[in-house]
Amino acid sequence: MGDRVTVTSALPPEPADDAQPSARDALKTAFGDAARGAGIGAVTPGEVPTAKSLLAAVGGVRGLIESILPGLGFLVVYTLTKDLLLSVSVPLVVAVAFVVVRAATKSMVMPAVAGLIGIGVSAVLALMTGRAEDNFLPGLIINVVSLTVLLVSILVRWPLIGLIVGVLTGELTEWRDDRTKRRVLTVATWLWVGLFAARLLVQAPLYFAGEPELLGGAKLIMGVPLYAAMLWVTWLLVRAAFTRPAAEPSVGVSP
Repeated sequence: MGDRVTVTSALPPEPADDAQPSARDALKTAFGDAARGAGIGAVTPGEVPTAKSLLAAVGGVRGLIESILPGLGFLVVYTLTKDLLLSVSVPLVVAVAFVVVRAATKSMVMPAVAGLIGIGVSAVLALMTGRAEDNFLPGLIINVVSLTVLLVSILVRWPLIGLIVGVLTGELTEWRDDRTKRRVLTVATWLWVGLFAARLLVQAPLYFAGEPELLGGAKLIMGVPLYAAMLWVTWLLVRAAFTRPAAEPSVGVSP
């Protein structure tokens, strides 16, 4: 009866706190990966934007070609032939070629695959309705969704550009405590709202008027060129806000 029984837990010891990534760290990692996958992920506050860095932000020369050539192919073929099937087939062939080239060169295939899926959806929609302008309907919907998300983020006082830049700089939410950063990132978000709103104001009337040639031209002009310009402005704004000299502490007067 005097024997002492020592009870030990069968459960493995809990790992140290520093070995367990917190939910905040997991969110940073996931959001950071998503942000870096987009052009805005190239906005580095400590660097001066250059033509080279801006080109890299839009995917480099390959990214430019993959963004522009399918739409340009549709526009040229439809303007010359008015053949809807041929016009939507050319971008599909081009998109498939992009996937093959990336696979053959062992590059990232997903950007080209995503482009192929988008082009495929647009082509099917246009062929189902028999209306060439419906080839651009998915793009218009994406603009509406983007505009809505940006506006909601501003209304709830969590501007989307601030969230993205916060992750990229390691300040997930800390930037909200700095009035200057918060204002600059809100302004940057408003500028992106303006971009998507401008696209809709120009392209939606052309869609409803049944002008596929003009719509295709407008989409090309307001696509990569405007995106790159907005990215450049955002970069400058973020750099100015995040690299400004720290305010000197106020000096109190001894009584």
